Amino acid sequence: MNRSNIHRLYGITHSLYTGRARSYLIKNGTAFRELSSGHKSFKAEVLSESKLATIPVLVTPEGQVIRDGGAIIEHFEKSNSRRFTPSSPKQQIVSTLFDLIGTSGLLRPAMHYRWNYLDENGEFLHYHFLHSQPEHPEREAKSQYMMSKMQHAGRLFGVTEESAALVETVYIEFLDALNKHFSEYPYLLGWTPCIGDFGLIAPLYAHLGRDPAPLRIMQQRAVRVTRWVERMNRADQDALEFFNPGVSYLEDDRIPETLETVLKVLAEDLVPETQAAAEVINQWLVEHQPESGTLAQGSLGQSMYGMAQFSLRGQSISAVAQSYRFVVLQKLQQQYAQLEPAQQQDVTSLLQRCGLEALLATRLKRELGWSENQDIWL
Repeated sequence: MNRSNIHRLYGITHSLYTGRARSYLIKNGTAFRELSSGHKSFKAEVLSESKLATIPVLVTPEGQVIRDGGAIIEHFEKSNSRRFTPSSPKQQIVSTLFDLIGTSGLLRPAMHYRWNYLDENGEFLHYHFLHSQPEHPEREAKSQYMMSKMQHAGRLFGVTEESAALVETVYIEFLDALNKHFSEYPYLLGWTPCIGDFGLIAPLYAHLGRDPAPLRIMQQRAVRVTRWVERMNRADQDALEFFNPGVSYLEDDRIPETLETVLKVLAEDLVPETQAAAEVINQWLVEHQPESGTLAQGSLGQSMYGMAQFSLRGQSISAVAQSYRFVVLQKLQQQYAQLEPAQQQDVTSLLQRCGLEALLATRLKRELGWSENQDIWL
């Protein structure tokens, strides 16, 4: 194959958000070469166009630079007849909901199981952080700095000694429920992945499905989830356990009860944190009145808008309020607004059963947009 026909994906193996984009490219059958963000070409050729030093970043054969996993996926969805976007109302909303859950709602367990189990994970993580950079005299020191920065980010996401036991309890309940769902279907909505699968693979691959400590838990307790993680990184359907598999999403816009159970577990954490984060960011918007076009995304490990305080099962948790959560939630709300009244009622009933209906009304005072590879305030 001619090299000019191959996309370049810049990321790192242990990156949560790179896993989302990588899985999509694999399932979409897109030829690509993956390069470390430490590769000399990233700073020399890509960073000026990607604007922010975050990953993943895709460079198309034509030279277009696309930063952010969601933007990379949208680039292909626009040109492939939205191959992985369900067209039926409830399934489309649930797909976007799992994209929200994967990219924002599971950051706490992802960070907890990576950074609070260093006896098991330490050598594994050191290898990957060290080898994500080229050889130079300060390589070790920079690796230690990046690991320390990520540990700090974990604390900002609400990973503390006080919250650790609760984070594990909720995660295990989620893992058990998801494992039961995957005993019936290979993907979230049936027989082919949806956008929600790609969102969910982000934390369940790089952190929870590769780091030694959480991988051990997943393999021992939730083998079907482990198989889904493997499946999401293969180009074919990879559903050999299912002897009469289908080829598409479930018929009649059906959402399995097993998936509703997963959502009920996740709702306990997702809803109060989202509501609290909205309050914090809305207060910031009132106080700062940013001009249209102002950058909305802060750097990892920084509290750009403030800390959101909320209660989970009677325990108080403090987590950084991030705007990206509302990029995906805004998309979900826009999809809901485009439905017919009867379809909206079906979606509302589903979300009510799962304890998620409050997400339809949880909004920021300003909409978010996308310009020159950056989230901006409109």
